[in-house]
Amino acid sequence: MAGRLYALPPSEFTAARDARARAAKDAGDIRLARDIGRLRRPTVSAWAVNRLSREHPEELAELLGLGERLRAAWEAQDAAALAELTRERGAVTGRLSRLLRESAGLSAAAASEADQTLDAAVVDADAADQVRRGRLVRPLSYSGFAPAPVPREGAQGRRRTAPADRAASPDRTAPSGRAAPSGRAAPSGRAAEDEARRREQEAAEARRREEIAARKARERQEAEEAHREWAAALEEAQRERDERAEKVATLERELAGARDRLAESDQRLEVARREERHARARLSR
Repeated sequence: MAGRLYALPPSEFTAARDARARAAKDAGDIRLARDIGRLRRPTVSAWAVNRLSREHPEELAELLGLGERLRAAWEAQDAAALAELTRERGAVTGRLSRLLRESAGLSAAAASEADQTLDAAVVDADAADQVRRGRLVRPLSYSGFAPAPVPREGAQGRRRTAPADRAASPDRTAPSGRAAPSGRAAPSGRAAEDEARRREQEAAEARRREEIAARKARERQEAEEAHREWAAALEEAQRERDERAEKVATLERELAGARDRLAESDQRLEVARREERHARARLSR
C-alpha cells in the first residue's frame, strides 16, 4: 500500500493516505491505520525520483550498478577504472536527468534536488538502497569523502627522479654548495602548497555552510509540511469525534426512550396477568 501511495503526486498524497487510514480503521485494523497515518508526504523532487524506480527501473538499475563499480574502483584506487566509470556516469546520469525533467515537469530547484539525490545514490550504498525502494520523502545528498585514486607507479617514478631534480636546481642548493636535504621543500613550494591547502579548506568550509543551510531549509520545509498534515489530521479527528459523539448522544436518547417504552410494556403485562388471574378465579367458583 505504501508503494501505491508514493506513486501518487504529492498534491494527492495526503488525501489518499488519510482515506486509506480511515478505511483500515473502519475495517478494525487499528495498527495498519496507524502505520498508514504515519507515512510522510514526499517532496516533489523525492516523488520524481520515486517514479524512476517504478517507470524506468532498468535505467535506474544501470546507474545504481555503475555506482557499485565506481565505489569498488575508489576502494581499489584504480585510476583507469575511475576515469572510464566517471565518463560512463556522466552519460547515464544525463539520460536519467532528461527522463526526470520530461516525465515530471520539475522546476529548476526540484530538478537540482533530484540530480543531487541520484549523485548520492552513486557514491553511497545506503542512499542507493533508499532510491531503489522508491519511497523517498525528501531529497538525498552526500557530503562524505570519496577517496581519489593514487597512481602508484607514477608516484614511484616521481620519487626516483626527485633527488636528481633537487640536486640540479640552483635554488635548492645550500649556501655551502651541498644539496638541500631531500625531505625539505623549497620555500616557494611550501608557500604554494600552503596556499592550495588554504583554498581547499575555504572551499570545504563554504560547501559545509551551504550544506548546513540547505539541510536547515529542508528541515524547515519538512516541519511545515508535517505541521500542515497534522493540523489537517487534527481537524479530521475532531470532526470524526464530534460525529461519533453526536451518534452516541442520539443512541442514548433512543435507548432512554426504549427503556421508557419497556417499562410501560412491563406495567401493561403486570396488569394483564393480574386481571387474567382474577378472571380465572371467577370461572372456578
